[in-house]
Amino acid sequence: MGTAERRGATAASVAERSPVRRHREAPDHDIPADERAGEFTDEFRQPERQLWVEEPARRRRLPDPVRTSAVRAVLIISVTLIQAVVAFLCTLAGSWLAFPMVISSVVSTIVATWGVADVWVTRQVWNQRYGVVSEPSSTARALRRERRARRRTERVTQREQARTRRRGGAGQLSHP
Repeated sequence: MGTAERRGATAASVAERSPVRRHREAPDHDIPADERAGEFTDEFRQPERQLWVEEPARRRRLPDPVRTSAVRAVLIISVTLIQAVVAFLCTLAGSWLAFPMVISSVVSTIVATWGVADVWVTRQVWNQRYGVVSEPSSTARALRRERRARRRTERVTQREQARTRRRGGAGQLSHP
């Protein structure tokens, strides 16, 4: 957000202070700002820039459980890295804190590995439960259509045979 937007300045007052306006002539203070805005030609007007331009996302957003486990894993990894650096610096300084920090770094490394595995497992579980989009191929669709048509004709013939039996053979030219 620029200074003009923060101070609540109008577009006309911003244009009035622009370098193009200053070099052309001194501003007329006795003419209202809305009338002065009309005297600019289009060649001197700068197009208004938007403050926010919406861009389409390149990738889909992660599902909530996966995002939660990913954030948890990043936090654990960052703490592990900080512990490793502190352990290294304590070792260089010859501090008594070096040994406990090395032990905690090893434990944190194991926990960080678990965190990364948790992200992977959570993602796989989510994809297995919710991520499958069933779009049959044209071949599968055609085969299913054929099966439906075959079942339909079988049902029609079974109904006809049942109707013929109920009538006692009436309407039939010859008996089987």
